[in-house]
Amino acid sequence: MEQTAERSAPAAKLPLFTLTTMVIGSMVGAGVFSLPSRFAEETGVAGALIAWAIAGTGMLMLAFVFQLLAVRRPDLDAGVYAYAKAGFGEYLGFFSAFGYWASACVGNVTYWVLIMSTVGAIWPALGEGDTALAIVLSSAGLWAFFLMIRRGVKEAAAINRIVTVAKIVPILVFIVLALVFFDPSVFADNWGGEEYAGSLFGQVKGTMLATVFVFLGVEGASVYSRHAKKRSDVGRATILGFLSVFAVFASVVVVSYGILPMGEIAELRQPSMAGVLEDAVGTWGKVFISVGLIVSVLGAYLAWTLMAAEVLFVAAKDDDMPRFLRRSTPADVPVPALLMTTVLTQLVLIVTAFSDDAFNFALNLTSALSLIPYLFAAAFAVRIGARDDPLTAGGRASSRELVIAAVATLYTAFMLYAAGLKFVLVSFVFYAPATILFVMARREQGRRLFSPGELVVLAVSVAGAVLGVVALAAGWISL
Repeated sequence: MEQTAERSAPAAKLPLFTLTTMVIGSMVGAGVFSLPSRFAEETGVAGALIAWAIAGTGMLMLAFVFQLLAVRRPDLDAGVYAYAKAGFGEYLGFFSAFGYWASACVGNVTYWVLIMSTVGAIWPALGEGDTALAIVLSSAGLWAFFLMIRRGVKEAAAINRIVTVAKIVPILVFIVLALVFFDPSVFADNWGGEEYAGSLFGQVKGTMLATVFVFLGVEGASVYSRHAKKRSDVGRATILGFLSVFAVFASVVVVSYGILPMGEIAELRQPSMAGVLEDAVGTWGKVFISVGLIVSVLGAYLAWTLMAAEVLFVAAKDDDMPRFLRRSTPADVPVPALLMTTVLTQLVLIVTAFSDDAFNFALNLTSALSLIPYLFAAAFAVRIGARDDPLTAGGRASSRELVIAAVATLYTAFMLYAAGLKFVLVSFVFYAPATILFVMARREQGRRLFSPGELVVLAVSVAGAVLGVVALAAGWISL
């Protein structure tokens, strides 16, 4: 029997190790297996190193922001959403919750596309993951996961721990083997990049969304803050998770430039990591990575589905989403939120059939949708650091904390610029209709629908959505 208010069973209490593996599990997914070609399409070695330096610094500052906020505002659960609401009001908090949830759903689509593309190398009917058969099989897998997760969060978390360990192994093996077969002369030829890559600034800018995608999930521990045994474990898990994967991600890209010329890497079929290893060690390398990818992606899909449903559930408990989304089972599963997550993933999966490049479209849109919630969280850290707040634990923030928050804010703002107008407009197409859920919640509470300030935000979002739809219809931008 589902509960409509307080749950009959206490929430699962997760230790530091489990929180850390959930962060790693949500970060290590489809993105890392596509990194070689994603970077080689845009940049050479020099640009890649600069991009990783910027991304590593920016995301580390963002990880520190989530650590800071977990300690300074222990009263706030479901991190990304709660910080936006506390800092900038209910409507922008709602947008943050919806945007984070939508980015998780779109990101889940990349996992199924990549799995089908991997199998499509030996079963041509699946193409690159965007054929009718691929979408049917992906849909079957999507709903099978829904049924599994519905059984309970504890069971799903246990599976996630096992999968996290299993999926790290092939990535580490790839790095070691690539180093063994590393050719310094090929690496040197790739240093400045091919002619098609353009200027160094353009190369770095072009890779920024790829780095955002692979670091999505760094906030995973804060999303599950209500489950943590100790509040301090939330921040620790965030930093440990980030540092555990940053070196791995950068290494995957750098060692690939020592195996194949940049132009050849760019042309590799997804997952491009398999193509790189195949060139180095033969067919068995491709098979090894392909199997590892399927395990990795399924684990990441599980982690992100859990997080997406959690955000909707907590937003509903805070009266920022309709009440039906706060229902959960005695096994601690928010089933209506989980169902909405699965349905949106299904719809976006169908849309990929009309995209020129299903994987890259879903990947870039995921990054763009997630950046607005990240920006709100970083800006909230600046806000509480710059003034006295009676709700902030530990007194006023230090200068160091304020600098960290400011750098994280500038970084996420730059990422939005790097995303480009196309994905910002498509993001508005998601955001504006979501206001229906906000209106439903306000009506259930008998409250005024919008304040004057919220009407301005509504007008901007609707205008952006209309412009996005017109641009798509007129062919100014394409999927």
